Amino acid sequence: MITIKKVLNSSVVLVEDEHKKESILFGKGIGYGKKAGSVISDQEVDQMFIPIENLKAKEFLGLLDSIPPVFIELTQQIVSYAEKKLNTNLNTGIYFTLMDHLNFAVERFNKNINITNRVYWEIKNYYTEEFEIGVFALNLLNERLELELPIEEAANIAFHLINAQGEKKDSSNNGMRIAKMIGSIVNLVRYTFNINTNNENIHYTRFITHVKFFVERFYANKMIDDKDNVLFEQIATLYPEAMSGAFKIKEYIEQVNKKTIPNEELAYLAVHIHRLINYNEL
Repeated sequence: MITIKKVLNSSVVLVEDEHKKESILFGKGIGYGKKAGSVISDQEVDQMFIPIENLKAKEFLGLLDSIPPVFIELTQQIVSYAEKKLNTNLNTGIYFTLMDHLNFAVERFNKNINITNRVYWEIKNYYTEEFEIGVFALNLLNERLELELPIEEAANIAFHLINAQGEKKDSSNNGMRIAKMIGSIVNLVRYTFNINTNNENIHYTRFITHVKFFVERFYANKMIDDKDNVLFEQIATLYPEAMSGAFKIKEYIEQVNKKTIPNEELAYLAVHIHRLINYNEL
């Protein structure tokens, strides 16, 4: 027997089974008209369960307050469609990363912030199935919210689907120095903005993920730089505090590695720093 412990919103509830094991249960309308103590019928128990001890699930509980329910419903539709088209079960983390991405994509669109996907061509041509699902998701999002997000967003969504199909192991021989630089950058941001980081916070996790890929690109000599300062100037104007932190990272890296960082990379760093300090509830 599955019993509701807490209704998180109309589409997500916190439940426990007869062994007192807690899970998050997704399902359109699953929480509508329900309250703590309500029993979930067998007919309803065909939705997505995620054990609450899962670290991502704990992050998700905190994330719900800042994400409108529409993105949760859209994510469910997209994931369900993707699993059928790809004939595979995606990693449950896709529920958190994708809904967060969709929410942020709309937020950026409304602020006229255009972050170009530099691997759009590769994703479109080398991951055709995932890209087609991304197009489906983009059309669904645009139609539901009456928006006109650009086609590049389909590649961004496809990227999350690609990651959700399996863990990509780090085959680099630079693991030690990569880890060291990640730690140095995180500490620099922590002390600059007096942030008491918590590794169970979704915004901190997202920041770490970006820094990890940033450092990997740095050591692989694949820094993003199209010589166009439009995005850099826009982010510097919108988020001056975060940009000051990005410049501190730039100065540190140049001092230690004698290698400069392109302005476009600084813009991306500033975006993630802004989100980290803006949602600092640690």
